[in-house]
Amino acid sequence: MTAVQLPELPRRARVRRIRQILCLLPLLLVTVVAVEHRSVLAEGFGHLRNARWPWLVVAVGATCLTWVAAALTRQGAVVEALPKRRLVATQFAAGAANHLLPTGLGASAVNLRFMTVCGLPLARSSAALALYLLAESIGRVGLLAALLIAFPDALRLGTLVPGGAVGPLLLAVVAVLVVAAGVLACVRRLRTAVVSFLRTALGEARSVHTRPARALALWGGSLAFPALQATGLAAVGQALGLPVPPAHMALAYLAATVAVALVPVPGGIGSVEAALIVALVAAGGPVAVATAVVLAYRIITVWLPLLPGALTLGALVRLKVI
Repeated sequence: MTAVQLPELPRRARVRRIRQILCLLPLLLVTVVAVEHRSVLAEGFGHLRNARWPWLVVAVGATCLTWVAAALTRQGAVVEALPKRRLVATQFAAGAANHLLPTGLGASAVNLRFMTVCGLPLARSSAALALYLLAESIGRVGLLAALLIAFPDALRLGTLVPGGAVGPLLLAVVAVLVVAAGVLACVRRLRTAVVSFLRTALGEARSVHTRPARALALWGGSLAFPALQATGLAAVGQALGLPVPPAHMALAYLAATVAVALVPVPGGIGSVEAALIVALVAAGGPVAVATAVVLAYRIITVWLPLLPGALTLGALVRLKVI
């Protein structure tokens, strides 16, 4: 009696159908988000019509370079050489995913999948992702600290951070750390997993820093990324005539983005705009002009790349790059 092997075509058809759905899902999410924020889009494009175009070109150029800086940092977080063009395309697609899913999850998922497809084990891919996030955070906070030292009077911190909010914020941070430590102490399986991950991450960090080219890419990219974002905002401010020095606008951007880093909103939509307006007003800008600058800046950095980014994301899924 001969065993009959069932054909695998139905399974392949299901996988193909799932990939087709994943290709169309980013476009559906873009449509939903655009409809939800249509009033913001209309107002932002209205402000762009009255702007000085050379400065807008600078803002667009700085925005495009942020994807290159992100790719550079991603490459610096792993020892193996990643395919350059696919890496940059993945950062462009990850930017769209980041604006459609809660804080950082979209970009992290896209890059984690990209690294595993490139042959990196999941543990090392996760360690590289953690190293990237750590370097980017250190670069952003370090750049903010340097600008605060250079321009100590650039922001009126009393309006940016209410005095009564500092104490509760510190208590919340301490409470989170205490709860996390308690959970790790009580749950042995979780503690073992965390310790294993930390060993992998430390080993990956040591390997990267034994190669000067990788270390330079990691830390150079992590500084260039927030610097280019801040440059984009300063350029839009110049285009719309915001009466705030460019360095102070850059400082306001870094302060605002650090402040909203833990807010679980897709791409920071809503929270980033509010924080940027408050920061620019704290830097001395009029409320009306600051609002126009923020809306125009978010059009350039979020809404214009969103559709092509979603199309790129769908294409990368279809081509099995991610």
